[in-house]
Amino acid sequence: MAILSEFYLLLSAAVFSIGLYGILTRSNALVFLMSVELMLNAANINLVAFSFHYGNVTGQVFSLFTMALAAAEVAIGIGIVLVLYRNFEDIDVTKAATMRW
Repeated sequence: MAILSEFYLLLSAAVFSIGLYGILTRSNALVFLMSVELMLNAANINLVAFSFHYGNVTGQVFSLFTMALAAAEVAIGIGIVLVLYRNFEDIDVTKAATMRW
């Protein structure tokens, strides 16, 4: 059972690393949202893997709450992307610095 949990942890680390790479290297707002979702899904994989390892459902329940949080985050993020596109005709987040005074 411990070997199976290690594979889930490696998968979670890989997915989190891909999300972190996407956040650090891209300037597209939609790629930011997808990268944050990857990082949240990596955390969910971790929660479910530890829940499976210890034989309780606490991690699975907390993972469901995290999914609800991710859905709310996407709804707000898409609204921000739409406002960014409406104001600048592009979804490049580096152009949003011109919105300051």
